[in-house]
Order: sequence, then structure tokens, then C-alpha cells
Amino acid sequence: MPTPGQLVMLISPKGKRYVRVFDPTDQLHCNEGVIEMTAVAEAGFGGIAITHLDKSFRVVRPTLHDLIKYGIKRQTQILYPKEIGYILVRLGIGSGTHVIEAGSGSGGLTVALSHVVGDTGKVYTYERRLEFAKLVRQNLNRCGLGNNVEQFEGDVIEGFKQNDAHALFLDVRDPWNHVHNVANAVRPGAPVCFLAPVVNQVSMLLEALETAPFDDIEVLEILVRRWKPIPDRLRPEDRMIAHTGFLIFARQQEPMEPGQKTLGTRERKQEAARLKREVARQADEDGLGNGGDEEE
Repeated sequence: MPTPGQLVMLISPKGKRYVRVFDPTDQLHCNEGVIEMTAVAEAGFGGIAITHLDKSFRVVRPTLHDLIKYGIKRQTQILYPKEIGYILVRLGIGSGTHVIEAGSGSGGLTVALSHVVGDTGKVYTYERRLEFAKLVRQNLNRCGLGNNVEQFEGDVIEGFKQNDAHALFLDVRDPWNHVHNVANAVRPGAPVCFLAPVVNQVSMLLEALETAPFDDIEVLEILVRRWKPIPDRLRPEDRMIAHTGFLIFARQQEPMEPGQKTLGTRERKQEAARLKREVARQADEDGLGNGGDEEE
């Protein structure tokens, strides 16, 4: 039986889902009628609650996937569960983790982080737009979460207030301009993740990571193709959740020198290209230092 303050999800006959913080004095109003929360309590998890129009709703305990998909209102593009699941595992997020997020957006990842780090963890989330910051807090409250979330308003180009986080996630338009601030916000060896929608952003970020204390870099995208669950006509769905963004992972640590690691053909080419870019960057800096002019 649901208890006051506990999350419940009601599923309509048409499959529409409603996530609510259980309050025995409350009601759910929808197109299929009105459901008294006392009826939800009587039905219990896995049971059926009936509306005043005699429509049956299934009562279930929502998962984290349900909270992200159905429990939040959105004004921005949010991360899908397919990305969030990998991010949580790849960054080692768990009970007691202190993690930084920037920017918050509509709070899809914030909800997941708050859920996973638990009472002993902490989420520091940054958002420069006030209306989004307010929406994030509303979504956290709607999901019965947020006591472990501290919000900061403003642009993170000036840096973060933390300097010992276990992990960091960055979703901004110009991540390459933030790599040194990211390195200063986390403890040595900490994993970080950047989100970039398009390939030119990824390339600029990778070049910037070469100038900052990061190594163990991974670039990927996550695609999900569902299948129709019909035994005698099993086939893929006509549509799939394909590219929603590139995830770039790295660790805050000084890269190993070429002599300290074995380089294959691909690694040798990458190292040669990196050194060439480093020479070009140094030449640009020297040119700027001389006023950009050369004597004839």
C-alpha cells in the first residue's frame, strides 16, 4: 500500500502514465475521469483503481526510467534514459557521490542524479537561465526528490564553487572553453563527461582537452532500436531513438608521455597530429606575443 510522500504511477487504459507523490486527500483528474487517492491506497501497488467513469487504472511503483520520461515537465531537450544510464555507470555515480552538473536544462539528469546519490550524496547543478532553474526545482519536487540538490545560477565560464567533486557532467554550447575549469572542480583521477550534439563541437573539445590535464578519452553515441513484442511477427519497430548527442568521457589526470606507453600505428598517427597542433598553437602564441608582425 502506498504511504504519504511515496511516489506512485497510474497507467490509463490507453497506456498514458501519471506520476504523483501520494497524498491520501488528493485526486487525479484526467480524460478518463477522477481517481480518489484513497482508491489508489486500497488497490495497492500492482492493483487496479477505478475512476468515477468506471475506467480502470493500474497502480505501480515508478522506476527511475518512469520518473525521467513521465514525471518531469520539459522546456528544453532532455537526455534520454539511454544516455543517462550509461553516464551514471561510466561516471561511477552511486550512494554518497558528490557530482557537479552544468547546465541543468529541464532537470532530467538532475532527477536521476538526485535519485542515485541518495541521502549521503550531493548534486551541485548550475544553470544560467532563471526560468530553467525554477523548472528544475519544480520537477524535483514533483518526483519527490531534491533534498540533496544544491542549485547555482549563473554562467560557469568563471569556474565552479567546488574543487573536490567525485565526477562532473557538462552540457554547454562551448565545452572547449571550460576544460580547465572542469579540471579544477574535480579531484585527481575523477571521471568527467561532456555532451556535444554535433561533430565540429566534438573536434574542438578534443583539441582543447589536449591542453588540459585529461586522459583516457572516449567518444561515443548511444542508439536504441526497439522490437515489436509480437511472438508470431517479431520485427524491429519502424522508428528508433537514434542520435541525440555525442558523449565525451575523460579522466582528470596528466596524459602519459609517449615513452611511457606502447603506441600502435593509430596511436603514433594521433600523437604526431597532436604534436603538430601543439607546434601550431605555440607558433600562434609567439606571433601574438610579437604583435603578430614579422620583419621583412
